[in-house]
Amino acid sequence: MAKIAGLVLIALGVLGLVWGGISYTTKETVVDLGPIQATRDKTRTLPVPPIAGALALAGGVVLLLTGRK
Repeated sequence: MAKIAGLVLIALGVLGLVWGGISYTTKETVVDLGPIQATRDKTRTLPVPPIAGALALAGGVVLLLTGRK
């Protein structure tokens, strides 16, 4: 179980360091006049600090190394 968690943390750490954030799109209502509606797509970014990616990577390596014993 520790080996799987370690591999997942390593993968998440590498992804966090490579991309640096998660982007997603939401719809916002701009105008709402009864049957007439206007919406727009707004892209938002959830930044992932590089230190979080590095900590996840290091934690995954530690789990892999301690899981071998």
